Amino acid sequence: QVQLVESGGMLVRPGTSLRLTCAASGVTFSKCRMGWFRQAPGKEREFVAGISRNGGTTDYSSSVTGRFTISRDNAKNSVDLQMNNLKPEDTAVYYCAADLFGYSGTSYARAGDYEYWGQGTQVTVST
Repeated sequence: QVQLVESGGMLVRPGTSLRLTCAASGVTFSKCRMGWFRQAPGKEREFVAGISRNGGTTDYSSSVTGRFTISRDNAKNSVDLQMNNLKPEDTAVYYCAADLFGYSGTSYARAGDYEYWGQGTQVTVST
């Protein structure tokens, strides 16, 4: 059974940093393209960042480019999202997702391409 478990979400002040981690089990992690998505109250789930199977390619939404960094450790079956200079508009539930069957080089932004999802972790950016 595939499990993705996110951790690290919390309440932080604007301008600070936070690191989210997603731990995967029940799947050959190195064969999965990985993505982070988020969903704010009353809004649709949106793409945040994606990373290729070997970590050599990454992609980001325009709203987080330059502030967020996605990375993975295939030896630890984990993918991280380092978030810097957080803004109130980053407040959302953050989800980790795994795409086992996707072709390399295709978009990371399509939620429908990901077969497995975590339960999410809440990030709140507020004074």
